[in-house]
Amino acid sequence: MEQTPIKRELIDRLVAQLGIDDFAKATIREVKHVAAMAEEQSGVEFIKLEMGIPGLPAAQIGVDAQVKALQDGIARSYPDIQGMPELKRQTSRFVKAFVNVDINPDGCIPVCGSMQGAFASFLTCSQADRRKDTILFIDPGFPVQKMQAQVLGVKYETFDVYDYRGEKLGPKVESYLATGRVCAIVYSNPNNPSWVCLTESELQAVGQLATQYDAIVVEDLAYFAMDFRQDLGQPFQPPYQPSVAHYTDNYILLISGSKAFSYAGERIAVACIADKLFSRHFDDLADRYDGLPFGLVFSTRMLYGLSAGTGHSAQYALAEMMRAAADGEYDFRNEVMTYGERARRLKDIFLRHGFYIVYDRDLDSPIADGFYFTIGYPGMSSGQLARELMYYGVSAICLITTGSKQEGLRVCTSFVEDHQYDWLEERMKIFEANNRCN
Repeated sequence: MEQTPIKRELIDRLVAQLGIDDFAKATIREVKHVAAMAEEQSGVEFIKLEMGIPGLPAAQIGVDAQVKALQDGIARSYPDIQGMPELKRQTSRFVKAFVNVDINPDGCIPVCGSMQGAFASFLTCSQADRRKDTILFIDPGFPVQKMQAQVLGVKYETFDVYDYRGEKLGPKVESYLATGRVCAIVYSNPNNPSWVCLTESELQAVGQLATQYDAIVVEDLAYFAMDFRQDLGQPFQPPYQPSVAHYTDNYILLISGSKAFSYAGERIAVACIADKLFSRHFDDLADRYDGLPFGLVFSTRMLYGLSAGTGHSAQYALAEMMRAAADGEYDFRNEVMTYGERARRLKDIFLRHGFYIVYDRDLDSPIADGFYFTIGYPGMSSGQLARELMYYGVSAICLITTGSKQEGLRVCTSFVEDHQYDWLEERMKIFEANNRCN
């Protein structure tokens, strides 16, 4: 067996020090911590594939707008809980330009990142009807959203979409909705971590079921228009970002500045609530919140209680980025296509050395290259593979932590440096030599 780039004894000692009994269940932070300590103590640079943090410069057009707002003195003023009027207007235009859906600016409400948008959505949806106390997650998904449900004390159900694509998806979703307990359906599209992209027919099935069973779809568009197989970046012309909003009036779209605009540090996003849902009165919400409709409960109760609004100057940044995108002055999609190229190169290396892509297709189409992809290795469980790769200076998280039932790892492309492709090639040659007989 060839010597691994990092001594096994070092990794094993660090894992034991952190008290990680099962590496398959190690959190992102734990994996990151092991990698950082191993890198420091060994002097070997890690190829860090575990963190889903943007790795590109923030959009300059947003930075300039935010700086100007600060220089003009906006920091002295509290933001309106409903959001800055210009951001609301530009969000409405942006959704029309790239999703081809009409949403009144009143329903476009800035939040402190999509995480806060999800938290407020879960709060509002779970209180809308006391008979409906469960959130349904179409997995795999963002682990923190389930933690949010736990914090709220809201029940949740999950299933792995891997075996339920196409015509199988609708019946599977309906099997949960038919209980009468589901208040909300949650998924990301493109998906974190699998990069699966639900098709129009699948979204139609979910949307029609949401209407039939009166459940609210929380569609997380954190990776907006980042299915690079299609040109989704041309405003007011097809193809558009696929969305359940075409098939139901029961939806909340979460549109984040973090990935599409590389604006993660300012924690800025917008929750876009369908017009009919925004103005709808639920008896249980009305009894609890002075007769307010859904949308005003979301903003004037949930968001006000959480943060009393969203950072003022960041709203100017997002408004300007959305304006420029809708006007065709700023091709935000072109800015982030780097992630797709990184994914292609990384996949080539892993596939060349015996790995396989776990979530490899969208029905009849190969999975897109993007921010994430998934890998497995024959004969290895998720935990075994994640730990084994640490000996080669490669860190990634296990799919089990995202709600997946598949054995494998999530790979994030955001922090890969150009010089690391050759390193990964060399390290995976050794990995293959050491593991081909296992």
